[in-house]
Amino acid sequence: MVRTTITLDTDVAALVKQRMTERGASFKATVNDALREALGGMERVDFSFPVHDLGEARVDVQHALRLAADLEDEEIAREMSLGR
Repeated sequence: MVRTTITLDTDVAALVKQRMTERGASFKATVNDALREALGGMERVDFSFPVHDLGEARVDVQHALRLAADLEDEEIAREMSLGR
């Protein structure tokens, strides 16, 4: 999703409001649908994916960044000791 600001001409704003009323849709949905129709006739694609419960975490990830940094430091020290 991309957030942007657009300035609508008065007549276009009136057309958007009219279509919002006709379809009972939000401003965002109305503008997106109108742009899809005008720019290629594509229908909205559903990009939702199934959700699965993976259970409780087996590793405490609260300090994951620190752990990653420590592991990286260890690898750098190992490579330096090998003369790389």
